[in-house]
Amino acid sequence: QVQLVESGGGLVQAGGSLRLSCAASGSTFSINAMGWFRQAPGKEREFVAAIRWDSITYYPSSVKGRFTISRDNAKNTAYLQINSLKPEDTAVYYCAAFRGIGYNWDYTAPVTYDYWGQGTQVTVSS
Repeated sequence: QVQLVESGGGLVQAGGSLRLSCAASGSTFSINAMGWFRQAPGKEREFVAAIRWDSITYYPSSVKGRFTISRDNAKNTAYLQINSLKPEDTAVYYCAAFRGIGYNWDYTAPVTYDYWGQGTQVTVSS
């Protein structure tokens, strides 16, 4: 089992920045990749970033250039740096962990991930 705890969300003005953290505990040796998703009210959960164990990263075109995912394997923590925040970035941001073997997986799909955090709210005011 893997437990994930997100932190770093909050209220920020448009144009500002935030760094979200996701601390993993438990059987962290089994983690292949970690991802970040977000969900706004009335919308489906949306992929925003993923990072594999070998540090290969994935982003959708909608956030590329503003979002940066990173991980500190020694601390079992993943980070999501969000710059130039926009009101449409307002959502609950979730961290997820995947424990599969190999790298031939769809890291953008929520169903790929085995564990989820409770989420952290990001609110961007205009």
